[in-house]
Amino acid sequence: MKKRALISVSDKQHIVEFAQGLVALDYEIVSTGGTLRVLQDAGVPAIAIDQVTGFPEILDGRVKTLHPFVHGGLLAKRSNPEHQKQMEDNNIEPIDIVVVNLYPFKQTLEKDNVSKEEIIENIDIGGPTMLRSAAKNFADVMVVVDPEDYGTILEGLTTNTVDLEYRQQLAAKVFRHTANYDAMIANYFAVETKEKFPETYTVTYEKVQSLRYGENPHQEAAFYKSPLQRGMSLATAKQLHGKELSYNNIQDANAALEILAEYDEPTAVAVKHMNPCGIGVAETISDAFQIAFDADPISIFGGIVALNDEVDSPTAEKLSDIFLEIVLAPSFSEKALEILTRKKNIRLLTVEMTAKDEASYKLTTVDGGLLIQSRDGGRVSADELSVVTKRAPSDKELEDLLFAWKAVKHVKSNAIVLAKNNQTIGIGAGQMNRVGAAKIAIEQAGNHANESVMASDAFFPMPDTVEEAAKAGVTAIIQPGGSKRDQDSIEACDKYGITMVFTGMRHFKH
Repeated sequence: MKKRALISVSDKQHIVEFAQGLVALDYEIVSTGGTLRVLQDAGVPAIAIDQVTGFPEILDGRVKTLHPFVHGGLLAKRSNPEHQKQMEDNNIEPIDIVVVNLYPFKQTLEKDNVSKEEIIENIDIGGPTMLRSAAKNFADVMVVVDPEDYGTILEGLTTNTVDLEYRQQLAAKVFRHTANYDAMIANYFAVETKEKFPETYTVTYEKVQSLRYGENPHQEAAFYKSPLQRGMSLATAKQLHGKELSYNNIQDANAALEILAEYDEPTAVAVKHMNPCGIGVAETISDAFQIAFDADPISIFGGIVALNDEVDSPTAEKLSDIFLEIVLAPSFSEKALEILTRKKNIRLLTVEMTAKDEASYKLTTVDGGLLIQSRDGGRVSADELSVVTKRAPSDKELEDLLFAWKAVKHVKSNAIVLAKNNQTIGIGAGQMNRVGAAKIAIEQAGNHANESVMASDAFFPMPDTVEEAAKAGVTAIIQPGGSKRDQDSIEACDKYGITMVFTGMRHFKH
């Protein structure tokens, strides 16, 4: 009896060559629909699935392989006499190889203005069922889902070196593939039915690259992306130059992009260890970078810079003067690339600067579990602020307060940011108490703290932070408010002539 291979694929790359290889190895090819036509047009001898089942494809192709003659041929154990007897009694022929990849559900979701009907029709039923049947019986049936495996499989069949371990590896790939497929479908329906936190939460990611190591050299790591990622994201960035990204590079670059997304004006963000060390806003991207650099010319060394406008040659000249790990921007001029690529190791990446999907969720793992929350897309405008002191902020103070508020949102808690003239001048991050963060920010700012503004990610539990601000010459403070002792801080501000506004929104970042 001839060996039999069933082929039904949406992704038809290299399928003709693979089928020809199987025919040369004396396999009979069974196929369906569009795949059958492609094979026959290429001269591959293939028979239609209804010649096997004795039943026509029906319901616009929704039912064609869901038949005992297919699944009996897939699931029967060759070593089980009772299975073999039942196959013989029911005229079921074994299927030795299944080559299936699924309806393009992901690609359909990515289409513009796609209808719900088209999305539903691209949910594959027969394909996953055949894949799962064959993968379950991997000891007897070779299951193929990835065109990248065609060459290796043909070589193994030709040399008779396909062993049980390899068959199991192919089966494992199938179950990952179908799990990924089902997860995308489940998430689509969760969005459609507006279920924010369903009883089970299934996520799927696709591998971008293996990393040399993780946070430290003794840790292993890899980088994955969401299969339907849209908007500003490192996962979809294009690297133009430099060595591959490390685990820490990816973390820092992501932090830089999250900060950059807060600002609409030409903005430069410098990041070190996932905290901003300098943020600058100006009329040109070159001036914005200069401001960000001047904010902390020491910490930026070995850091990451993200810019929200094309890098031109003046900006590139400034960037090339210092050691940077990564520069991210929507684009680089030809001259800027010429300047920056003189540096062998700097990574240059272009990133799509479209808005992020604020409805997406942030996932954080804990030992044995997962925390899920909506992303912190909270923003405040000038007319949403509450002036709680006797003095209201001037227009200039208000501008700097809103600038600082956007920055402090992305600094590790407890966080304090000092700013002046659209520039961060002092940042206190990740301290165990708020006054400690304030002292660090003020020390960093030095004399520049005079006539600056202060932003705090959460409320002041006591007036000691105001006292430090007053001594440094801070004239305005923005904070969430909400402490039982808010009045103590308000009175301290009034005592020193500091204006203070409440946002009513905190930005803890742990």
